[in-house]
Amino acid sequence: MKKKKTIAQVKGKPEKVKSPENNREVILIAVTGMSPAVLTETVWALAHPENESGIEPIIPHRVIVITTTIGRREIIEALFTPNPRFDNKTVWETLREQLEKEGLPVKNRLRFGTTGDDIRVFTKSDPRTNRTVELDDIRTPEDNESAADFILENLRAFVEDPDKIVIGSLAGGRKTMSALIYACFSLIGRDSDRLTHVLVSEPFEQLKEFFFPAQPGGVLAHRDGGKFNPADARIQLADIPFVPLRYAFLKEFARPPGGFMRLVEFCNANVRQQIGESIKFTISTTSREIEINGHRIQTSPREHCLLLFLARRAKNNEPPFGKYLEAKDPLNEFREQLRHQADPNNFSDWRLADTLGNEFDEDDLRKLISSIREKARRLGGDAAMFAQVLPERGKFALHIPGSMIYIK
Repeated sequence: MKKKKTIAQVKGKPEKVKSPENNREVILIAVTGMSPAVLTETVWALAHPENESGIEPIIPHRVIVITTTIGRREIIEALFTPNPRFDNKTVWETLREQLEKEGLPVKNRLRFGTTGDDIRVFTKSDPRTNRTVELDDIRTPEDNESAADFILENLRAFVEDPDKIVIGSLAGGRKTMSALIYACFSLIGRDSDRLTHVLVSEPFEQLKEFFFPAQPGGVLAHRDGGKFNPADARIQLADIPFVPLRYAFLKEFARPPGGFMRLVEFCNANVRQQIGESIKFTISTTSREIEINGHRIQTSPREHCLLLFLARRAKNNEPPFGKYLEAKDPLNEFREQLRHQADPNNFSDWRLADTLGNEFDEDDLRKLISSIREKARRLGGDAAMFAQVLPERGKFALHIPGSMIYIK
């Protein structure tokens, strides 16, 4: 395979690289783990976009990495330690020199080093000592929430600056890290920002000593005995679409936002409100059937009793219960009222079902809500939206305006 030509060789002379969006400062933010090469590969891919893409080369002004203590150690060892294969220069230094040889403007760009401003390690509060500690891994739900807050806080500092554009990379680290940076971009990212994943041709993605195609040092050995020339590697950058929710909730994001979970809960509440306002919910008192925008769902006697109870409360504009347990006694009183309203001689009346002879407990409520949610999702279409307006943790209520509820 022929060696790939550089941009300068293809075009005959160096071409000035234009930063997107009127020369705003470009910040590359990446999550990494045990493979620091995703940084050099991403920088290379940004500087060498596919010709047919119509995208100009981009050289970020700054590179910021969010990682663990182990990830920091890997970055320092792999990218900032003199490497014999690179004439005892560091990988990062060699990458900068190669891009500069190609006529790409590296001066005052690709600012990156080993300080805490460049490599930002996840932290959390240790409840035993009340001290902040660095994470060497993300192992627990508490670690996960701390990591989410950490990514959100670091991303927010740049997306709130109109003079900066953020390019995110989710190629490195645990899947948890990739999922969290995607979620954070969806929460506060702008339509001018990008989220990317770098794709490296085989077998180079498996070669620990591969960093970018134009690296020196000759061929690389694979564990199966094969030898491969780095110049033959193909690196592509895939853009990952995300929905910038900040534009849907500008009022909230105009204020200093809180942590990750608070933003998620706020967005969920707004989504539920919009969905609830678009649902026409009809429930019968005489038959076990509900309609969501004309889509019918058959319910069990206990499911129907619960939904009728919630529908009446929403229709009467009664406040939600804070906990499932708080709804238990009022629901059981409502269950008894239903049974007394039934015609004792009409054995087909669902209100006389044997299952309604038993009281509801907290565990019943959770199982019934889960069952109703699953029925709505299976039906699909508008009916699937009903799953979003059912009771949730902290708000045991039907999230539909009373004007959109019809009890017949």
